[in-house]
Amino acid sequence: MMIDKAKKLWPELEWIKDEDLREKTTKTWALALERSVLTPEDLNTIPFTLLVPGLKVTFMAHKRAVVHIVKECGEKMNHFFKEDLPVNMDVLIAGAILADVGKLLEYEMKDGKAVQGSYGKYLRHPFSGVAVAEECGVPPEVCHIIAAHATEGDLIKRSTEAYVVHHADFMTFLPFKSRLQV
Repeated sequence: MMIDKAKKLWPELEWIKDEDLREKTTKTWALALERSVLTPEDLNTIPFTLLVPGLKVTFMAHKRAVVHIVKECGEKMNHFFKEDLPVNMDVLIAGAILADVGKLLEYEMKDGKAVQGSYGKYLRHPFSGVAVAEECGVPPEVCHIIAAHATEGDLIKRSTEAYVVHHADFMTFLPFKSRLQV
Protein backbone atom coordinates (compact mmCIF):
# COMPACT_ATOMS: atom_id res chain seq x y z
CA MET A 1 0.00 0.00 0.00
CA MET A 2 2.76 2.50 0.92
CA ILE A 3 4.64 1.33 -2.19
CA ASP A 4 1.66 2.48 -4.28
CA LYS A 5 1.59 5.82 -2.47
CA ALA A 6 5.32 6.30 -3.08
CA LYS A 7 4.85 5.52 -6.79
CA LYS A 8 1.99 7.99 -7.00
CA LEU A 9 4.09 10.72 -5.35
CA TRP A 10 7.03 9.99 -7.63
CA PRO A 11 6.20 9.24 -11.29
CA GLU A 12 9.89 10.08 -11.90
CA LEU A 13 10.81 6.69 -10.39
CA GLU A 14 10.18 5.29 -13.87
CA TRP A 15 13.22 7.25 -15.11
CA ILE A 16 15.47 4.89 -13.14
CA LYS A 17 16.30 2.19 -15.69
CA ASP A 18 17.93 -0.22 -13.22
CA GLU A 19 14.94 -2.15 -11.89
CA ASP A 20 16.67 -3.12 -8.62
CA LEU A 21 17.65 0.49 -7.87
CA ARG A 22 14.15 1.71 -8.78
CA GLU A 23 12.67 -0.87 -6.39
CA LYS A 24 15.02 0.08 -3.53
CA THR A 25 14.37 3.80 -4.08
CA THR A 26 10.60 3.18 -4.01
CA LYS A 27 10.92 0.96 -0.92
CA THR A 28 12.87 3.71 0.88
CA TRP A 29 10.09 6.21 0.28
CA ALA A 30 7.45 3.67 1.34
CA LEU A 31 9.31 2.91 4.58
CA ALA A 32 9.75 6.61 5.36
CA LEU A 33 6.03 7.18 4.75
CA GLU A 34 5.20 4.29 7.13
CA ARG A 35 7.35 5.82 9.87
CA SER A 36 6.29 9.41 9.33
CA VAL A 37 3.41 11.38 10.78
CA LEU A 38 3.27 13.13 7.39
CA THR A 39 0.91 11.81 4.74
CA PRO A 40 1.33 12.09 0.97
CA GLU A 41 -1.35 14.79 1.13
CA ASP A 42 0.75 16.72 3.67
CA LEU A 43 3.75 16.56 1.33
CA ASN A 44 1.65 18.23 -1.35
CA THR A 45 0.63 21.06 0.98
CA ILE A 46 3.45 21.77 3.48
CA PRO A 47 6.21 24.20 2.47
CA PHE A 48 9.43 22.56 1.29
CA THR A 49 11.51 24.34 3.94
CA LEU A 50 10.88 25.69 7.41
CA LEU A 51 13.59 28.33 6.92
CA VAL A 52 11.46 30.74 4.83
CA PRO A 53 8.38 32.10 6.64
CA GLY A 54 5.20 32.21 4.56
CA LEU A 55 6.58 30.02 1.77
CA LYS A 56 3.86 28.57 -0.45
CA VAL A 57 5.98 26.23 -2.60
CA THR A 58 5.19 22.72 -1.43
CA PHE A 59 7.58 19.96 -0.45
CA MET A 60 6.68 17.85 -3.49
CA ALA A 61 6.76 20.78 -5.95
CA HIS A 62 10.30 21.60 -4.85
CA LYS A 63 11.51 18.00 -4.73
CA ARG A 64 10.08 17.11 -8.13
CA ALA A 65 11.55 20.31 -9.63
CA VAL A 66 14.98 19.31 -8.31
CA VAL A 67 14.64 15.84 -9.87
CA HIS A 68 13.66 17.33 -13.23
CA ILE A 69 16.53 19.83 -13.10
CA VAL A 70 19.13 17.16 -12.26
CA LYS A 71 17.89 14.90 -15.05
CA GLU A 72 18.28 17.69 -17.62
CA CYS A 73 21.64 18.69 -16.17
CA GLY A 74 22.96 15.13 -16.17
CA GLU A 75 21.86 14.61 -19.76
CA LYS A 76 23.57 17.85 -20.87
CA MET A 77 26.76 16.96 -18.98
CA ASN A 78 26.84 13.52 -20.64
CA HIS A 79 26.24 15.14 -24.04
CA PHE A 80 28.94 17.79 -23.73
CA PHE A 81 31.55 16.12 -21.51
CA LYS A 82 31.04 12.48 -22.52
CA GLU A 83 33.64 10.16 -20.93
CA ASP A 84 35.59 13.11 -19.49
CA LEU A 85 32.95 13.58 -16.78
CA PRO A 86 30.38 10.79 -17.06
CA VAL A 87 27.19 11.10 -15.05
CA ASN A 88 25.44 7.91 -13.95
CA MET A 89 21.83 8.88 -14.64
CA ASP A 90 20.26 6.16 -12.49
CA VAL A 91 22.40 7.10 -9.48
CA LEU A 92 21.72 10.79 -10.11
CA ILE A 93 17.93 10.42 -10.35
CA ALA A 94 17.68 8.01 -7.39
CA GLY A 95 19.82 10.35 -5.29
CA ALA A 96 17.69 13.35 -6.18
CA ILE A 97 14.47 11.48 -5.38
CA LEU A 98 15.89 10.33 -2.03
CA ALA A 99 17.76 13.50 -1.00
CA ASP A 100 15.04 14.75 1.36
CA VAL A 101 13.37 11.45 2.30
CA GLY A 102 14.71 11.93 5.84
CA LYS A 103 12.52 15.01 6.26
CA LEU A 104 9.61 12.61 6.68
CA LEU A 105 11.22 11.66 10.01
CA GLU A 106 12.51 15.15 10.83
CA TYR A 107 9.16 16.92 10.62
CA GLU A 108 6.07 16.78 12.81
CA MET A 109 2.67 18.40 12.35
CA LYS A 110 1.51 20.92 14.95
CA ASP A 111 -1.76 22.83 14.55
CA GLY A 112 -1.84 21.88 10.86
CA LYS A 113 1.70 23.15 10.20
CA ALA A 114 4.95 21.31 9.65
CA VAL A 115 7.55 21.90 12.36
CA GLN A 116 10.89 20.33 13.18
CA GLY A 117 10.23 17.52 15.62
CA SER A 118 12.42 16.39 18.48
CA TYR A 119 13.98 13.65 16.33
CA GLY A 120 14.88 16.25 13.70
CA LYS A 121 16.55 18.47 16.27
CA TYR A 122 19.07 15.69 16.91
CA LEU A 123 19.34 14.11 13.46
CA ARG A 124 18.87 16.23 10.36
CA HIS A 125 17.41 14.65 7.26
CA PRO A 126 20.71 13.78 5.52
CA PHE A 127 21.47 11.40 8.40
CA SER A 128 18.00 9.89 8.79
CA GLY A 129 17.65 9.65 5.01
CA VAL A 130 20.85 7.61 4.70
CA ALA A 131 19.75 5.35 7.57
CA VAL A 132 16.40 4.53 5.92
CA ALA A 133 18.00 4.13 2.48
CA GLU A 134 20.66 1.76 3.79
CA GLU A 135 17.97 -0.27 5.53
CA CYS A 136 16.35 -0.71 2.10
CA GLY A 137 19.60 -1.76 0.42
CA VAL A 138 20.23 1.48 -1.49
CA PRO A 139 23.84 1.41 -2.78
CA PRO A 140 26.53 3.64 -1.25
CA GLU A 141 26.88 5.90 -4.33
CA VAL A 142 23.22 6.92 -3.88
CA CYS A 143 23.45 7.15 -0.08
CA HIS A 144 26.44 9.46 -0.65
CA ILE A 145 24.14 11.88 -2.52
CA ILE A 146 21.64 11.87 0.35
CA ALA A 147 24.44 12.52 2.86
CA ALA A 148 26.16 15.19 0.76
CA HIS A 149 23.24 17.17 -0.68
CA ALA A 150 22.93 19.62 2.23
CA THR A 151 25.56 21.74 3.99
CA GLU A 152 26.84 18.64 5.82
CA GLY A 153 28.28 17.62 2.46
CA ASP A 154 30.57 20.65 2.40
CA LEU A 155 32.92 18.72 4.67
CA ILE A 156 33.53 15.81 2.25
CA LYS A 157 34.49 15.24 -1.37
CA ARG A 158 31.33 14.96 -3.44
CA SER A 159 30.83 12.70 -6.43
CA THR A 160 29.81 14.33 -9.71
CA GLU A 161 26.21 13.21 -9.14
CA ALA A 162 26.26 14.61 -5.59
CA TYR A 163 27.46 17.99 -6.90
CA VAL A 164 24.62 18.12 -9.40
CA VAL A 165 21.95 17.30 -6.78
CA HIS A 166 23.48 19.69 -4.24
CA HIS A 167 23.51 22.61 -6.68
CA ALA A 168 20.05 21.89 -8.08
CA ASP A 169 18.68 21.74 -4.53
CA PHE A 170 20.35 24.98 -3.44
CA MET A 171 19.60 26.92 -6.64
CA THR A 172 15.90 26.20 -6.03
CA PHE A 173 16.14 27.09 -2.33
CA LEU A 174 18.50 30.05 -1.85
CA PRO A 175 16.55 32.50 -4.04
CA PHE A 176 13.52 31.96 -1.78
CA LYS A 177 15.67 32.52 1.30
CA SER A 178 17.74 35.52 0.22
CA ARG A 179 16.67 36.95 -3.10
CA LEU A 180 17.27 40.55 -3.99
CA GLN A 181 14.01 42.48 -3.87
CA VAL A 182 14.01 45.38 -6.38
